[in-house]
Amino acid sequence: MTVLIAFLANVLVAIAKTVAAIITSSASMVAEAAHSWADAGNEIFLLIADRQGARKKDERHPLGYGRSAFVWSLIAAFGIFTAGAIVSIMHGIQELGSDEPVESPVIAYIVLGIAFVLEGASFTQAVIRSRRLARERGSSTWDFVIETSDTTLRAVFFEDAAALIGLVIAGGSIAIHEATGEAIWDAVGSILVGILLAVVAVLLIGRNLAFIVGTSASPELRSRVGRALLEDPAIERVTYLHIEYVGPNRLFIVAEIDLSGDEREHDVARRLREVERQIEAHEVVETAVLSLSVDDEPSLDFGRDAEALDYSATLRAGAATDLVDPGVVDGAQR
Repeated sequence: MTVLIAFLANVLVAIAKTVAAIITSSASMVAEAAHSWADAGNEIFLLIADRQGARKKDERHPLGYGRSAFVWSLIAAFGIFTAGAIVSIMHGIQELGSDEPVESPVIAYIVLGIAFVLEGASFTQAVIRSRRLARERGSSTWDFVIETSDTTLRAVFFEDAAALIGLVIAGGSIAIHEATGEAIWDAVGSILVGILLAVVAVLLIGRNLAFIVGTSASPELRSRVGRALLEDPAIERVTYLHIEYVGPNRLFIVAEIDLSGDEREHDVARRLREVERQIEAHEVVETAVLSLSVDDEPSLDFGRDAEALDYSATLRAGAATDLVDPGVVDGAQR
């Protein structure tokens, strides 16, 4: 829903900015029109990302299709860079030597004001959702948006934030141009909007590349999952744990465990499968692979404390926020 709201807002804003750019001959308005059309196109890629990433796993993709969401989001980020940043910067450079005045600046201000309201509504939706999820994870809103595996939410958040800042830059550039009579300020506004888009695009490209290459979970999530495993009465200890994101809010868990009791090999294998199925019943777990620990391997310490999870209750509730954590690091250590 967040992406759809952003798409509809961007289409309406892009049409209004294009008309205003034609009427006013403002370089900043041209940059803003390019910005909104690029954002509208990118929302289509984000919708595809959501749809592709939600596909169920099959024989050819045993870990699911979640990483395709990162790929489509990466394409959207490149769209911001090429269709938004480069066009805005190049157009601004071309207009640096122009002395053409902005025609009917009131029209530009009206369109920018309407665009600010529409973009603000979309951004507010993204902020509300991000703040709620961040609060559930005990994180700040900014840290959550930067580190979350929810790539479409991050893209909408930063695209809308950049849109609001770009509108202020465009409005200020036109105002300075009108006050001083120097057309260079309008061109500078276009260049600044392009630089802003380039910064956002590079940030989004970097985050999506990190998840495509393969990103394991944060130490906090690792500890919480480890404690959750130990809450299962069937598991006596854990000697190895690897958690990796294989899609937005989708985890691949590999663990070596020591089962309680001393059963026959056939019964132990069956219990392992039962525990795996229990873990995979959690809505954020794509696949879980368990194997038996070797006797001489040391047990992992996950800091069992007052915040330790009740694993069985978590599985019954299916509460995704109990296991998903936005933080990521380069790898899990054995």
